[in-house]
Amino acid sequence: MTSLASARAPRKDAATNRQALIEAAVVALDRDPDASLETIATTAGLSRRAVYGHFATRDDLVREVVQRGARRIVEALAGITHDDSRIHVALIGARLWAEVEQVRVMARVAVRGPLAREVGGELAPLRAELLRVVERGIAADELRGDIPAPTLARLIEGGALAVLDEATRSDIGRAEGHTLVILTSLALCGLDWRAAGELIAATPELREVAPRAAEAPAPIAPAAAAPVPVSPAPTAGAAS
Repeated sequence: MTSLASARAPRKDAATNRQALIEAAVVALDRDPDASLETIATTAGLSRRAVYGHFATRDDLVREVVQRGARRIVEALAGITHDDSRIHVALIGARLWAEVEQVRVMARVAVRGPLAREVGGELAPLRAELLRVVERGIAADELRGDIPAPTLARLIEGGALAVLDEATRSDIGRAEGHTLVILTSLALCGLDWRAAGELIAATPELREVAPRAAEAPAPIAPAAAAPVPVSPAPTAGAAS
């Protein structure tokens, strides 16, 4: 029995250290996308040598972090649905924002940086779901029909990323970003700002979405936060 426990201990420690490195990388890379292995190891309370026991290079560690985060966001959005395609699209945007808001710098690096293609592969199920929602919405005359569904789906995705870019530059708050990503998504769907505001006010599901509770942080999955009511729609300056 003692020999079995001794044999298992290193594996348990190794798994613990690996998880600590991944969590530390999320924190360090969100502060500084160019953070060194030494910085990440120090954040994890480990030596640089310990890092090499799990990841041969810094790139391997970063790749693990962003791919794991991408998979987590797909899982977090898997259960989202609504009969109204406009609300469904808005809920996707809201959940996406909830999952990335606290690690917005790292999330931006994941989708804009050198690993964007690999991250895109992990996000393929989410993109396919968004396309299905858009196709359904166009067929039901709920979404604008003057843009082909694949193009509109990509524009909606791009709008969410534009909000992430702006949030990173301007350091906008969580609730403001939540409202902004919904308004942007609905505008791209074809709603004017008044109609978007009315839809938000009439839809309790569009109150701010807390990120899915998770066992450990990932670059696109921060810890849960308490729901906050959606801010009122802007009274001027939005597209009509």
